[in-house]
Amino acid sequence: MEIRVGFEISYFANNPTPMVLMLSIHPSRLGDIVGLENISNDRGVPITYYRDIFGNVCGRLVAPAGGITFNGDTLVRDSGQLDLYVPTAQQIPIDQLPDECLLYLMPSRYCETDKLTDVAWNLFGQTTPGWERVAAIVAFVHNHVTFGYQHAHYMKSAHDVYEQKTGVCRDFAHLALTFCRCMNIPARYCTGYMGDIGIPYDPAPMDFSGWFEVYLSGHWYTFDARHNKQRIGRILMGTGRDAADVALTTSFGRMDLVKFKVISDEIKPAA
Repeated sequence: MEIRVGFEISYFANNPTPMVLMLSIHPSRLGDIVGLENISNDRGVPITYYRDIFGNVCGRLVAPAGGITFNGDTLVRDSGQLDLYVPTAQQIPIDQLPDECLLYLMPSRYCETDKLTDVAWNLFGQTTPGWERVAAIVAFVHNHVTFGYQHAHYMKSAHDVYEQKTGVCRDFAHLALTFCRCMNIPARYCTGYMGDIGIPYDPAPMDFSGWFEVYLSGHWYTFDARHNKQRIGRILMGTGRDAADVALTTSFGRMDLVKFKVISDEIKPAA
């Protein structure tokens, strides 16, 4: 199947403002892009690209005074298959993990393992290590937290989510991946596109989505505590320790968001 993804995001600024963007599709999906990924802006400002320490594609520019609008429009091939379900995947002892996985056992800005370790072991200590344990964590978070955009707050941490029992998709992911780390399972935050593919259409305006991945049996597997079900058509944009590492735009100065539109639509074959 093919999925058209894109965005239109506008900012206003009184002064020229340096920015970093993470609006590109993740390098792991570059082979799935049909043609070229198209990211542009209405002011003709050049964007230079680099890879951050997590391997994400980032762009840097100086937005001119008065404002700027970023546009993206890309066609992506997708298998059309649901997220992988591998119940035999095993938890790997810490001393046998690859060095690069150890980072995803550590606390990070939004994921305070030190505050939630006792909670995690009380809740999940009797579960079978591996896929079953992660599934139990996802189910708990899905049932424990109530979704609502009115509950969004950029300072909300995993511990806050556990106590307040409310949040948006990133909060579900933060709490679940923190519990995984507390149980010695490497877990990382993911952001990207996830449209209403294979499910009933939701007329609400679309946003980018947050989910997480865990490292089991030598592979990274996708889990989604917000929906607690396998989905079709995830298009990854970035991974990191938590949402702080995958901010879609970062401005080094005051900028006001004035427009935000995201699309992720399956392209139906012609009859």
